[in-house]
Amino acid sequence: MEISDDTLPVPATVPAAQITALAVRQAKAGGLVMSLVNAAGSRIESRLELLPDHLKDRLESVTAQALERSYRLAGKTVRAGGPKIGERGHLAMATLTGALGGFGGFASALAELPVTVTVIFRSVQRIAAEYGFDPEDEAVRLECLRVFGSGGPLARDDGVNTSFLGARVAITGGTLNRVIAAVAPRFATVLGEKLAAQAVPLLGSVAGAGINYAFVSYYQEMAHVRFGLMRLAAVHGAEPVLTAFRAAVDARA
Repeated sequence: MEISDDTLPVPATVPAAQITALAVRQAKAGGLVMSLVNAAGSRIESRLELLPDHLKDRLESVTAQALERSYRLAGKTVRAGGPKIGERGHLAMATLTGALGGFGGFASALAELPVTVTVIFRSVQRIAAEYGFDPEDEAVRLECLRVFGSGGPLARDDGVNTSFLGARVAITGGTLNRVIAAVAPRFATVLGEKLAAQAVPLLGSVAGAGINYAFVSYYQEMAHVRFGLMRLAAVHGAEPVLTAFRAAVDARA
């Protein structure tokens, strides 16, 4: 996979400043906004029990459909030269859709899911482009999907944030069905927590706006970490980059 700036001299060691910056983003993904969201964790867990059984059973398939739809739709809009919306623009869009989705409780929140997933995917694509990767390339778009497998803002298993990076820090391609099959189960759990937070009509509108803001913020940071490491790995090799990154994360912890 070619990156846009291939004229830079190759330093002998992994650049510490860039690794540190990515470790800071890693910490930011679980920062203040996420702490506020997690503070409501017990309430969200109790609301999970309010979700209809048929919805719990169907959530994974709904998630897989939303991921595939966002993959195909975002690819078309990029090729069509869609609007150049930055990270703040995607945050604003997601906040608005979350508010609208939570207005009517379960029904409207479920209908809003594919829109939110597409907004997040588009934002991740833009971030991939910032690091020199072609967002129209199918392999890059599959890597954008893999970002959804990096846990979520409501996750309390901190290890998941970095464990998903261990297996790959280079473009590997694969097939759409295989990537979705790997990502959908974890992301379905994350979306179940989101639906539970939006369970109460009207009040769910406020929760939906806040949760969507947290979701997009989280996945934007994880996209920066993923594609930042991939860019460094293309120059310095995967193992040195991952070793340096884990050391930086441990040092901050």
